[in-house]
Amino acid sequence: MTIKLDLKPEIEARLIAQATIQGVSVDRYLESLIERHLATQTEPEWKALLDQLGRSPSLAKAPPLSDEAISRESIYREREDQLL
Repeated sequence: MTIKLDLKPEIEARLIAQATIQGVSVDRYLESLIERHLATQTEPEWKALLDQLGRSPSLAKAPPLSDEAISRESIYREREDQLL
């Protein structure tokens, strides 16, 4: 899954610095932070967070995906092209 974040420059700098200190990429550092955070969550907290996400105003503004965008062919096209 790819997620794009727009971070403040000072947060981005701190993130890069922490990843460097840990000796890992920024992606791997973020992944480990998220994994640790989620490991501490209980199921009711997860449900509440997902419910909150579902009611997010920014999510409500997102346009629905077209049938083409969620078709099997569309999802796996890049992978199939790489195999050819």
